[in-house]
Amino acid sequence: MKKWLFFTLLLSFKFVFAQNLYFPPVVGNTWETVSPQTSMNWCPSKIDSLRQFLTTKNTKAFIVLKNGRIAIEWYFGTFTQDSAWYWASAGKSLTSFLAGMAQQEGILNIQDSTSKYLGVGWTSLTPVQEGKIKVVHQLSMSSGLDDGVADDNCTTPQCLTYKAEPNTRWAYHNGVYHLIHNVIEKASGLTINQFTTQRLQTKTGITGLWLDHIFYSKPRSAARFGLLALANGVWNGEQLLRDTAYWRQSINTSQPMNKSYGYLWWLNGKGEHMLPQIRLVYPSDIVPAAPRDMYAALGKNDQKIYVVRSQNLVVVRMGDASGIPLYALSNFDNELWEKLSKMTCTSSSEVITEQDIKVSPNPVASSLDLDLPENMLNTEGGIFLTNLTGQVYNLGILKSHISVSNLPNGLYILTIQTNNRLYKAKISILH
Repeated sequence: MKKWLFFTLLLSFKFVFAQNLYFPPVVGNTWETVSPQTSMNWCPSKIDSLRQFLTTKNTKAFIVLKNGRIAIEWYFGTFTQDSAWYWASAGKSLTSFLAGMAQQEGILNIQDSTSKYLGVGWTSLTPVQEGKIKVVHQLSMSSGLDDGVADDNCTTPQCLTYKAEPNTRWAYHNGVYHLIHNVIEKASGLTINQFTTQRLQTKTGITGLWLDHIFYSKPRSAARFGLLALANGVWNGEQLLRDTAYWRQSINTSQPMNKSYGYLWWLNGKGEHMLPQIRLVYPSDIVPAAPRDMYAALGKNDQKIYVVRSQNLVVVRMGDASGIPLYALSNFDNELWEKLSKMTCTSSSEVITEQDIKVSPNPVASSLDLDLPENMLNTEGGIFLTNLTGQVYNLGILKSHISVSNLPNGLYILTIQTNNRLYKAKISILH
């Protein structure tokens, strides 16, 4: 029976996703932290190099969440935790979430014609042409309206002209996106700021303000939204986005032209993508160096909220353009992820290999025996166990016998840290 349970736990270790994550309190500034060295095996020297890289790239704020807890929180120059910054087009993903909340309440149906909410004549198209454009086409950037106008932020009928049938052409068109706010306002009877506050901010602690369809907030609010997305619309056990079908559609390919675009979310791992303002299909993932299951809220001048479910990871970057100002995607995405993908310790001087220390028994019922060198015993290095939800148990100084009788059954990562060196192993507790 124990062998069967151990096998089941081992399988679940690889497939566990964003479940039982830590969520910071809605009110106040409390947020649990973890060490990037122990929670992600990031090396101190590489952490320093990452910070220097971000400094040279005009970064103002950088946050990394691991299992919901803050592993890194850096601010640069005069920018602080309480400074506000714009999300640019990263706010599109927030709008997508709000549209899903409106649909679950029954006040909006994304399969409805947009004219149902904005009235006939919101474009310069014929009533028949206009009636074919649905809210879902606005969310997927496939309205067929011409994005080649002088000002693609314009929302007057004169700027919204026919180019193609809906769902036959992908075009990153800000004016059409902006009108989703108008749709939500008409459907709800609230301003977009009121709707955001009542449906989202009071539930999650996200604070901010929409100004001319651009969301402004403190960096931690962007991290909160990333955590909400990581948890599939759940906040601390409460399912805020109950329309799970809508959420799945949001973070999967939404139309056949640009496989790397969902409902205002950018998707990695699709093998090809299109860029804003460019009518070409590129035969690669949007960020080749990043995990393939990553989805992201991306904005102009490198406003970033990356979500990686396979690692229970959220990464937020705010600041000025890292280089040449660009829409949404830029070279910075891949540069950053090339560094993030190589943060773990690799050299023998940084890591204690598994052969250095023997752990038994495994599975363990009550007491874990560690075969430690004499010079490591009773040191201040420390030993930790981390379960699948990211909860860390500090077992104190290094010693040969560790009691685990008070810990729940499950699969854990054993971490030993001393003198900037790390040792890790998977163990199973079965009482």
